[in-house]
Amino acid sequence: MQKMGRVLGIIKFDLVIIIVAVCMGIFMGGGVWAQGNVADEDSDGAVYIVSLKQAPTSLFSGELSLKKNKKHHAHYNISHGSASRKARFDKPSNVSGHPGSYVSRMHDSLLRKVFRGQKYMKLYSYHYLINGFAVLVTPQQADKLSRRKEVSNVVLDFSVRTATTHTPQFLGLPQGAWAQEGGYVTAGEGIVVGFIDTGIDPTHPSFSDNTSEKPYPVPEHFSGVCEVTRDFPSGSCNRKLVGARHFAASAITRGIFNATQDYASPFDGDGHGTHTASIAAGNHGIPVVVAEQQFGNASGMAPRAHIAVYKALYKSFGGFAADVVAAIDQAAQDGVDIISLSITPNRRPPGVATFFNPIDMALLSAVKAGIFVVQAAGNTGPSPKSISSFSPWIFTVGASTHDRVYSNSIVLGNNVTISGVGLAPGTDQNATYTLVSAIDALNDTTASDDMYVGECQDAINFNRTVVQGNLLICSYSIRFVLGLSTIKQALETASNLSAAGIVFYMDPFVIGFQLNPVPMRLPGIIIPSPDDSKIFLKYYNSSLERDQTTNKIVKSGAVACISGGIKANFSLSAPKVMFYSARGPDPEDNSLDDADILKPNIVAPGNSIWAAWSSGGTDSMEFLGESFAMMSGTSMAAPHVAGLAALIKQKFPTFTPAAIGSALSTTASVYDKGGGPILAQRAYANPDINQSPATPFDMGSGFVNATAALDPGLILDSSYNDYMSFLCGINGSASVVLNYTSESCGASTLSGVDLNLPSITIARLNQSRVVQRTLTNVGGSESYVVGWSAPYGASVKVTPTRFCVGSGESLNLTISFNATMNNSSPSFGRIGMFGNHGHVVNIPLSVIVKISYNTTSA
Repeated sequence: MQKMGRVLGIIKFDLVIIIVAVCMGIFMGGGVWAQGNVADEDSDGAVYIVSLKQAPTSLFSGELSLKKNKKHHAHYNISHGSASRKARFDKPSNVSGHPGSYVSRMHDSLLRKVFRGQKYMKLYSYHYLINGFAVLVTPQQADKLSRRKEVSNVVLDFSVRTATTHTPQFLGLPQGAWAQEGGYVTAGEGIVVGFIDTGIDPTHPSFSDNTSEKPYPVPEHFSGVCEVTRDFPSGSCNRKLVGARHFAASAITRGIFNATQDYASPFDGDGHGTHTASIAAGNHGIPVVVAEQQFGNASGMAPRAHIAVYKALYKSFGGFAADVVAAIDQAAQDGVDIISLSITPNRRPPGVATFFNPIDMALLSAVKAGIFVVQAAGNTGPSPKSISSFSPWIFTVGASTHDRVYSNSIVLGNNVTISGVGLAPGTDQNATYTLVSAIDALNDTTASDDMYVGECQDAINFNRTVVQGNLLICSYSIRFVLGLSTIKQALETASNLSAAGIVFYMDPFVIGFQLNPVPMRLPGIIIPSPDDSKIFLKYYNSSLERDQTTNKIVKSGAVACISGGIKANFSLSAPKVMFYSARGPDPEDNSLDDADILKPNIVAPGNSIWAAWSSGGTDSMEFLGESFAMMSGTSMAAPHVAGLAALIKQKFPTFTPAAIGSALSTTASVYDKGGGPILAQRAYANPDINQSPATPFDMGSGFVNATAALDPGLILDSSYNDYMSFLCGINGSASVVLNYTSESCGASTLSGVDLNLPSITIARLNQSRVVQRTLTNVGGSESYVVGWSAPYGASVKVTPTRFCVGSGESLNLTISFNATMNNSSPSFGRIGMFGNHGHVVNIPLSVIVKISYNTTSA
């Protein structure tokens, strides 16, 4: 079957979609046809994710309890040769006795029994983390399945979406975290980071194993494979990129898979996956050249870590939970150490609690297997409760700025300077150039009433004689935001007309849109502010001389020079939380009740991040054909933390996922580079004006501190059983927990407040509450002094106020909260523990509703 899958993997996608779906099902591990049939195209069939009561194969084989270095044996063969040869990773041989094969056959047998003679199509068999499958059936068939005694849960599939040259220096890696572990040549070595994203471009030098320092080792605990297709040929994987698969069965059954854009292979046709993988684990010292300009050298956070790719998101439609769950299940089976998800659901999960959804529950099983899970917070900020990553076992990362900024400006002939963006060279600073609007440079044959002609998308519309040697003025409208017009095309127009440069002014209808710096080969600038654009246009229009008879422009007296935006500047007011970064508090359910869980967990650099770009990447037309791109979003922040987690896992191989999260959280900083409080942007429009000090609901524990996280002093640990007790403590959750985990809730439960998290969040403080935290010393023996600040409207007492703890020892910290007023506005405080060996351990405090007395009885 797997040999057949390897052959079918290179099938052309101009075949009938049903044939492709069959091939995909075989290739990706378990898709089968029932009696040669599939749900009719005109039926009301849909994809459902089905969980069974019997335990998954990881529990059959006891793999979850085995040590990482014994968990798997590599099934690939590596051909050794000269340094120029790439390692070749082959598929494992087909072993008929593998428990996954047995489970898949069991799923097929159940479906045949339930749907005797009926049409259906199984897309995936999940067998490692969960025992279940994804199947295309009608709602009536799904209901029939749900009534079977073997079935525990049936959930309708849902859609998901995607949510570095200088950041290693900004995070202090060269002199800090890397230096502690022997420098960048060993940083992350032996750790496998799995990316569930849009794939990867294996030809990019950021993922080559031909490094001059020393050969990459083979990660012995990893058993993943590399799909071989026409788009992803043999030899694409190596000792750096150790695994690559793709998952698209759910999308294919819907008829929305676009083979031209999406690629039926791990190849990245979007760019997003290549970008995120290189942020976390791209090779060190890769030159960043964009638009023929040099922007330094790039490095991932853990440049010697290995990369495994599980493509489940696509350019044309995003992705679906059934494919993502399959990717998570495979990544865990392969033996990854860390999973990075720069994706979020398109809607808040329905039901008893947001935590109960197929993706989060699959990730809970991954955490049980010892895998640290990082997820982007989402780009839906800055509104409260906009967070799109919910569960306490997932480490949620928001986006912040870093201190490097690229600024550009244009100096007008009246000595007014207007700031703008654009990674562009400047004009000759000893000269000024005449400004000519595209509207005033039209050919006689061009219709002046064409409302889009001012966007400069076609040189044929303009008089070259009028434009030549001058600065061409073009409008930037909503069409650029939608991708209908592009900067690149306007630059080509300016170049064809021999313009000295190009100036874009912002259409007044484009409100609240923040531009990333855009690469330009010509001198150029984009004026992003509508108000500044009005000032610019007023100066230009006031300088025009027109023919009294024809009203044509005789002369333009407006001149300007462009400063250029290639050279970076550095700011002390960094980091700050970006306006788009999703915010807490964490919604517990669809009624927006608040959970006693802090989200996000932390913030990391996510704005204007240089990283690798796919040669086929079309996510940003401005970087089409480039090997690097500058992108922004929580998607860029999450892999920063995934890479830093690899460094922690390398130093502390026995750390649990919760321990890694604690090390990152308790050492995070709440101060910017200038020593002031980290600020959070509060609005889309004019975000740098609408900002105030960040709270834990903006930044979690704070901004990641890579060096301190490798020496945290004390950690707060939690286990899978703790998370299960938390889920069981949610009102009405017992049956849902049983459905998802096949485990019954016992008498012991925990509230979110009582989980041993490196934060304390109380959604409703009814007069008083006593909370405990267990601290474990992972350093040498040390004495600590405890200090704290109380949230407004509450008093706090912490005991003990001093303690000494030996290496490997644990102690309990007791925190007593008392409401001092009735108040429903969130307020915040902090507990700080200061060790005599220099360790500082912080725990943020958040209290939302405070009730000091019962108003009814009073």
